[in-house]
Amino acid sequence: MGKKGKKEKKGRGAEKTAAKMEKKVSKRSRKEETFLYNELYIYNIRKDAWTKVEIPNPPPRRCAHQAVMVSQGGGQLWIFGGEFASPDGEHFYHYRDLWVLHLATRTWEQVRSPGGPSGRSGHRMVAWKRQLILFGGFHESTRDYIYYNDLYAFNLDTFTWSRLSPSGTGPTPRSGCQMTVTAQGSIVIYGGYSKQRVRKDVDRGTQHSDMFLLKAEEGREGRWAWTRVNPSGAKPTPRSGFSVAVAPNHQTLLFGGVCDDEEDESLEGHFLSDLHFYDPVRNRWFAGQLKGPKVEKRRRRRGKKGEPGGASKQELKGTGAQEPLQVVRELVAEDGTVVTIQQGLAALGPAGQPESHDSDDGTNEAGVPAVEPSPRSSAMLAVKHGRLYLYGGMFEAGDRQVTLSDLYCLDLHKMEEWTVLVEMDPESQEWLEETDSEEDSDEVKGAEGGGESEEDEDSGEEAR
Repeated sequence: MGKKGKKEKKGRGAEKTAAKMEKKVSKRSRKEETFLYNELYIYNIRKDAWTKVEIPNPPPRRCAHQAVMVSQGGGQLWIFGGEFASPDGEHFYHYRDLWVLHLATRTWEQVRSPGGPSGRSGHRMVAWKRQLILFGGFHESTRDYIYYNDLYAFNLDTFTWSRLSPSGTGPTPRSGCQMTVTAQGSIVIYGGYSKQRVRKDVDRGTQHSDMFLLKAEEGREGRWAWTRVNPSGAKPTPRSGFSVAVAPNHQTLLFGGVCDDEEDESLEGHFLSDLHFYDPVRNRWFAGQLKGPKVEKRRRRRGKKGEPGGASKQELKGTGAQEPLQVVRELVAEDGTVVTIQQGLAALGPAGQPESHDSDDGTNEAGVPAVEPSPRSSAMLAVKHGRLYLYGGMFEAGDRQVTLSDLYCLDLHKMEEWTVLVEMDPESQEWLEETDSEEDSDEVKGAEGGGESEEDEDSGEEAR
């Protein structure tokens, strides 16, 4: 009976595994199509609601463009470039058009001005005084691709383009970098991505981690100068697809991104959800550490009195409580500098798990935020009234790209915890959980060691 029971249990397990694999294959066999939009939405902070705004004659559908807000003329939204791809992937091209949305009159206008940048995607654009400054990007065709490090200025008074030729050595060609304006009027360029052909049909990507400062020369209108800077502190690990915004204290905020591991023709992306701040005055990076929700004073008093839930230092020692762990890693950046990253982990309890104490209002006394955005790249960031708003982005689940539509908020003055304004949709959540389970499975296999069976090899290949 025992043997029979084992066989039946094994059979049921095999059926469950087969059903799970069939579901996974069914999902991945769906025809993947790319849909681009030219819709405009406004999020009302007070009402906590999205509204679709219908304005006639908008720019054509696109992605990977740049959009910049300026206050003049009653508020204007400027858009340049980007790319278009048909749903079946048969048609693809880059834009080089310039558009402005007049918020006061709610009208779109295409601004036609010669001498501007060529068609491109992944470029960066910022508002500087009464100009738009545009840097870098890439252009790709069926035959070849090219990355740019050119620099253009668009005058918002005369509606004219001019190409800038700064002195000094500037960044190498790249796309997807950080480009922000400091309180002192300089422009910071950090990181980015580029690739080059190493042999026929094989490209090698580079995730840049260098930083440059672009400054207008005093008393010399239209003249600029590049300077390379080497900031100190807890630098972000090399990555691309990260998102940036400017905090109320004029520090640059960086979130998430993806780190690509490339081996010959294989490519695997590790998505991130960490937060970093760059202080241009001190030329220093800081890791964005959240404090966690505040602990109620009555909770602390109850602990001191020895009532349920409280514990003395002596009792904690006896139960095997440990001090918070500090993990230190050293990484070598592409410029040869050594980056030291220090990460604090929650103290471990007797069972080897992070300590946590339940309180009446659901807060976590260990200081761990209850919710946070999942790892992702290409999220949208905006800062308003001292709060950081994070919308959407994407991550990969196997061979599928999952686009997100969730929305989070973080008080940058308190730096306590993320607040969920719009939850992740169920389908994206399902793909995320599937990806997490596959990563956990891979970690278990690596920990156990030994060879893989044919079934394991097939499953691993599918996951990759």
